Amino acid sequence: MEGFGGQLPFILLIFVVMYFFMIRPQMQKAKKEKKFAAELKKGDRVVTKSGLHGKVFDFSDKNNAVIIETGSGKLTFDKSAISLEMSQKLNAPPPAEKKK
Repeated sequence: MEGFGGQLPFILLIFVVMYFFMIRPQMQKAKKEKKFAAELKKGDRVVTKSGLHGKVFDFSDKNNAVIIETGSGKLTFDKSAISLEMSQKLNAPPPAEKKK
């Protein structure tokens, strides 16, 4: 039993490191994605996680879905299928060109 008492702080340290490097960032990312999905509005340009580009046309009352207008028509997707990172890149202003 004496050996376990010396290993306990090391085991606790491993859990603390795992929390700050793995669990906490994942929770923060999920929170941002949920906030992004809740703040969607008509006319927003979005990209789904499968790569489909479109504009938010309307919101479906059932199943927390959004209707996206694409070049080929209107499609219904779950809000969780919309990618936060890709949609932000799509809506970001273009970088300023450097003069030589």
